[in-house]
Amino acid sequence: MEQRTVDRRSFLNNLGVTVGGAAAATAMSAITPASAQTPAAPKGKIPDTPLKFGHMTYLTGPGAVLGEPSLKGHILAAEEINAQGGILGKRKIETITADEAAGTDANVKELRRMKLSEKIDMFTGVISSGNTPALGPVAEELAVLTIFVDGCTDFLWDKAVPNPKFAFRITNIQSADGVTCAVAAAQAWPQAKRIAHIHPDYSYGRNAFDHFRLAFSKLVPGTQVVSEGWPKLGTTDFTAHITKAMSSNPDLIVSSVWGGDYVAMYKQALRYGMFNSAKFASTIAFGVAPHAIGKDHPEGVIAGVHANYYFTFPPGNRWPANKTFVEKYYKRWNEYPNFQSDGAYHTLHMYKTAVEKANKLTGGWPEDEAVISQLEGMYFETAAGDLYIRPDNHQGYKDAVTGFSKNVAEYPFQILDPDRMITIPIRNITAPPRWPKPGNGHNDPTATYNWIKETWPQVA
Repeated sequence: MEQRTVDRRSFLNNLGVTVGGAAAATAMSAITPASAQTPAAPKGKIPDTPLKFGHMTYLTGPGAVLGEPSLKGHILAAEEINAQGGILGKRKIETITADEAAGTDANVKELRRMKLSEKIDMFTGVISSGNTPALGPVAEELAVLTIFVDGCTDFLWDKAVPNPKFAFRITNIQSADGVTCAVAAAQAWPQAKRIAHIHPDYSYGRNAFDHFRLAFSKLVPGTQVVSEGWPKLGTTDFTAHITKAMSSNPDLIVSSVWGGDYVAMYKQALRYGMFNSAKFASTIAFGVAPHAIGKDHPEGVIAGVHANYYFTFPPGNRWPANKTFVEKYYKRWNEYPNFQSDGAYHTLHMYKTAVEKANKLTGGWPEDEAVISQLEGMYFETAAGDLYIRPDNHQGYKDAVTGFSKNVAEYPFQILDPDRMITIPIRNITAPPRWPKPGNGHNDPTATYNWIKETWPQVA
């Protein structure tokens, strides 16, 4: 097949890439936040027994700087809903928690225990993309309605649960993370040819490496990978990976190290002068609780947020749902939210909305099938913008976002530069419905990888 070529500016424009503090906000409609709307009186008889939710996230270890905000977002939403009498005004939420740091096998056993012994009505949470492919099939087997807040791997829908019924996911799909980072880096530093990589040695890191490398090579011709570092998840000493990357004389260092691991890595990298030796781009550096990033963090690097959400964007009153959410979260927890907080919070409100819609159709307390029918194809307003749940794969999609690190006077920690936020329409960087999955005509890592390989032109 003949390779099409196009100039970079035209291609980025065709992707819908925008840069600026108000870029995404001006394209969004100003509607009343779903969580603030007063629901109509329910139809039929509603039981008053509590709803049991199981919420699993990292509560200990280096993953907790991502995971604890997930639980806090969940609790905030549950408190709001319970203050209104519960879902449909009758059923209050009770939450059982589990620490994801226990490991995949223990997490699978815990989900079974929650359903079979605790009789949970719904399961939420999960951070690691190493866990959802194990938990998704169990959720389907146990017929427990599940909305994963994260665990973003494409493999969940491509292979583990190709035809989901009970399992959904609210975070942007993992392949979008690496592609978003690549688009931002190609726009900012198109002269970068020599690329060094430092990624966690499991599914998320491998996915980020694959998708960044493919997308960046389409956007910047003549690139080469000059170094690869694969630290184990939970690594505390990154010295060997930092020095290896620096010794390869790269133009750009790319990383998907996350959570407390990233905080440890950047502080060690400062001592070695890594950020002075090359440009730096991360898929998820600022995905942690915002206060976990110090003022000592290097400025001007691409500090991704998993292509999902950052608490200062959209700014001001341009997107009231975000302003309201940040204010409520800060008042409750005396800290600012991350994308896990946003996801966990809106998961509960999205479920509440689906139950209310199903009640209007069926009366009484709706069966899970009725609730599922309302979740499929739902557009829902979140602090990150409008979220769409695709019916075919139960995956949530919202426009991707990333940005550049900056110190500002308003916060005691570094934030993303409000004037340099980058947004990309999610439909332009993910495989469309019915695109072949791995094993169906190709053996590429993901459907999105194959779609980019086959359809994106080569920048001249």
